[in-house]
Amino acid sequence: MAGAIRRAGNPGRSGHALSIRSARDLFVARERLAALFGVRDSSRFVFAGNATEALNQAIKGILRPGDHAVTTSLEHNSVMRPLRRMEEGGVSVTVVPAGPGGVVDAGSVAAAIRKKTRLVAVVHASNVTGAIQPVAKIARAARRAGAFTLVDAAQSAGSIPFSLSDIPVDMLAATGHKALLGPQGTGFLYVREGVPLVPLIEGGTGSRSESDHQPDFFPDALESGTQNSVGIAGLAVSLAWLLRRGVETVRRKEKELLDDLLSGMERIPGVTVFGPRDPSRRVSLVSFLVEGTDPGVVGMRLEKTFGILVRAGLHCSPNSHRTLGTFPEGTVRVSPGPFNTRREISGFLAALRKIASARR
Repeated sequence: MAGAIRRAGNPGRSGHALSIRSARDLFVARERLAALFGVRDSSRFVFAGNATEALNQAIKGILRPGDHAVTTSLEHNSVMRPLRRMEEGGVSVTVVPAGPGGVVDAGSVAAAIRKKTRLVAVVHASNVTGAIQPVAKIARAARRAGAFTLVDAAQSAGSIPFSLSDIPVDMLAATGHKALLGPQGTGFLYVREGVPLVPLIEGGTGSRSESDHQPDFFPDALESGTQNSVGIAGLAVSLAWLLRRGVETVRRKEKELLDDLLSGMERIPGVTVFGPRDPSRRVSLVSFLVEGTDPGVVGMRLEKTFGILVRAGLHCSPNSHRTLGTFPEGTVRVSPGPFNTRREISGFLAALRKIASARR
């Protein structure tokens, strides 16, 4: 990124060397996204500032007054809030409740689809419980019914191996700064060919500048304004690392850490863990509570006393906590990554034992 900012030009806006170099940074990142997710045409990946922006583009670009949308009780506010805004404009929304374990039933989602259903929006892996959702079954049911599918892959992209050539997903959004290991301020929306999205933002693209109408080809149709070429250059480097290492290898490492984490937490009196016990059914995050202690206090003690950084609260997904029965206080969430070690997991467990023991 330091190198990219020293050579930064406005990509696609000029023919000089700096502009061309920045445009190449974007192209390389797009090609690596396509390789990582099994897509032939890299132009179908549209860059955004984050997953929230990408999800807003998908939801507000596909729904119209009179349409019906189906979603689940596990969604992040980046899905729920845009849908509630669309409700005010004449879109009807059905929220399918998940089970107490934090997994939604694909059959229940399929049963909620109506004749006027235009969009089915579902998270790939819950950002509260980590539970992996049956998105392939849901996408196939939506395809049979003639509805479009949007998958929020913020927690799964880079952590779970999957190919978009195998799953009939129409749109998929993710951030660059989580399991893709890139910098903040990066994200993308994948749009399958033939999905009729209306641009959320229109303006300068560097192409078809003679026209005052937005280009209709990808990625320009949905990419207006100067892109974060420096951040995307950083994302390209992390994508290269993932492609070399293999998401399958990352997944194996994280499952080992999860197994240590879950088995250790189960043995600590007063600690309640949410989500599937089997590491293969969840991504690398665990929500928990310490009986009799506010989640915020647990998070503060982990940081101030032990130097362990976690997140406490509702995690921008209040309906998930209503489903789990942890609303309004929320939970504590610990999220091991591919650079954590089993020794660090042991250190976390020792710290949690001390906190739980002090409560008693």
